[in-house]
Amino acid sequence: MKPAPKTIEQIPVIVISGFLGSGKTTLLNQLLNHLPKTAVIINEFGTTPIDQQLLKKQGMPVATIVGGCLCCQTHDALMPMLKNLRMAWEANAEKPFDCVIIETSGVANPEPVLDILLRQRWLSARYRLEGVIATVSATMNADTLARFPQIQAQLAWADTVGITHTDLADISQIEALTATLKHLAPTATKINAVQGVVLPSLLLAFPQKNRYTPEHNPAELTAHRFKSISLQLEQPIAWQRLKTVLTDLLETHSQQLVRLKGVVYTLEHTEPLIVQGANGRLYPPAVLAARESGDMIGRLVFIMDGDIAHLTEELMARLRA
Repeated sequence: MKPAPKTIEQIPVIVISGFLGSGKTTLLNQLLNHLPKTAVIINEFGTTPIDQQLLKKQGMPVATIVGGCLCCQTHDALMPMLKNLRMAWEANAEKPFDCVIIETSGVANPEPVLDILLRQRWLSARYRLEGVIATVSATMNADTLARFPQIQAQLAWADTVGITHTDLADISQIEALTATLKHLAPTATKINAVQGVVLPSLLLAFPQKNRYTPEHNPAELTAHRFKSISLQLEQPIAWQRLKTVLTDLLETHSQQLVRLKGVVYTLEHTEPLIVQGANGRLYPPAVLAARESGDMIGRLVFIMDGDIAHLTEELMARLRA
């Protein structure tokens, strides 16, 4: 008889993103007070690691990637860092940390980080993406949002949005941000985080349906009710066809397909589109300004309650039809 596959214990990972000055580090410190056994990976755009100094008092493993952003350095820096961190964890019988938090640079797009956690097989078998948190300042104006598409991407991929600086914003600014979040992050949980401060229990209350347990090799992973499939589209695709297929999938599998999100490139648009869906509904797409670091690869993530047989094959077959 073939022996049962060995269960691999997964380490939960939380990704924190947010534009420059939006309160990421303050929020991170709040989380670390609540999660004392945490390893932290910080990406700073400058060459001097300031944030690491702010976290030293916490007395936990901290690694820093400096001089660029994770969207450019993902494979060269983040992948070996995560592998080394995991091997050190396995070699230590006392298990020095229970989870990992990755804080991206304020100018970083979180997509490449999610690619690694969801698609790199060795890592996705040993780490579990728990959720994505984005911070956004209520004082941010429309010009800043339009000028920096990274902000739009950070909000689009977020499971939870921490809204900071509401004490400094006027009513019109808060109303404008509320409308923006309704458009860019319709499925995300919104939390008021004055000056970046919020109860950690609120930030960590990710709905089960937002947890990304990869579908591949399910017998080798810790059993979880919700599973995810990450799909890349190497070429631009006709939006009307993709819209029809995704709408049908969400309606047909409304009980199992609990969430869809992604960024896609289409034949009809010169800029990428943010795609979001939940509860059997495909939300209107939002245009994401073209990014210098964009690789022209579309990305879709499907989160399922249980299994949907041959979802990827069904999707690709219908797109080719």
